[in-house]
Amino acid sequence: MESDTIYMIDLLELEHDALKALLATWGEPSYRAEQVWGWLYIRLAAAPEEMSNLPKKLRTRLESETRIGGLKTLARQASQDGETVKWLFQLLPAPDGGPLEDTETGAQTETKIEIETVLMRYRERRTACISSQAGCAMGCTFCATGQMGLQRDLSAGEIVAQVLFVARELARQEERLTNVVLMGMGEPLANYDATLAAINRLTDPDGFNMGQRRITLSTVGLVPGIGRLSREGLQINLAVSLHAATDALRDTLVPLNRRYPLDQLMAVCSEYFERTGRRVTFEWALIDGVNDSLEQARALAEKVRGRLACHVNLIPLNPTASYPGAPASPEQVAAFGAELSRHGISNTVRVRRGIDIQAGCGQLRERMEHNN
Repeated sequence: MESDTIYMIDLLELEHDALKALLATWGEPSYRAEQVWGWLYIRLAAAPEEMSNLPKKLRTRLESETRIGGLKTLARQASQDGETVKWLFQLLPAPDGGPLEDTETGAQTETKIEIETVLMRYRERRTACISSQAGCAMGCTFCATGQMGLQRDLSAGEIVAQVLFVARELARQEERLTNVVLMGMGEPLANYDATLAAINRLTDPDGFNMGQRRITLSTVGLVPGIGRLSREGLQINLAVSLHAATDALRDTLVPLNRRYPLDQLMAVCSEYFERTGRRVTFEWALIDGVNDSLEQARALAEKVRGRLACHVNLIPLNPTASYPGAPASPEQVAAFGAELSRHGISNTVRVRRGIDIQAGCGQLRERMEHNN
């Protein structure tokens, strides 16, 4: 058995009231919880020893009985231009020391669970791309994470821990995290409760205090989840991984489309726009000879025109070892975007970050497995 420090209360798993209750059982006054909360989410403390205004006795107890996040860094890679940094984390065992549980079977497992987190620097933004699940069950054919299958959902604390980790890294360089995108490993709406709890924690005005409009949730199109999210009263951005504008093609790229076809998906996206006033972004990975035709561009325009305010984010495919497709050529990307523009559909080509370090979701873990 490893050190007992693995099996501790994870402070990032505690809501504000739960932290108060814990410290109350330790005989601490209520204001101590406010101090600890501030150290976690405002001052970004990575260890209790940094919480300098707490009594030494309390710091010592926190050190021996709690931890701050369940992430262990396995690998770090930075792009040559320094604009993209990617981390591979191992998730530590459950804070209570109990065995892990397989999401699909419910069986107990000791399998090593790994996730990825990416920092992307832009001119005026510092964006953390975080994971919501270890692996993914959606099975999108061209996605490195989808090719892995699902290991388990992440807890709210594990989602939050990624954001705080990146924020600390930036703070050491006198930079500030400005945006969070739930576009890493996993389908956030398939892990709805933990994802929502993490968003609420990150936007807490008495804590990390990130603006809701600085958070983007990306989904492959879980229609019930989008409908539920539209009723939460949030102002976060919704991005839908679309990739095809006809059911026949999308069925082959995104298997979930067979359950929730395009007409259902477009209807719930319209609902999201009507309820929140936030325009929907459609993500489109352009694959050479697959979904980069002008016919697909025209079909997309027909699907969305007059139904909702939207923007199309065009992304040349990030190649993976298990998918034979190649990114569309720059000429075809430009032609696709021009056709959308001709039909009045707002679109941009996403600047691809970290190609030299395979910064696409799941690719670092995939490469390490191939090398071992």
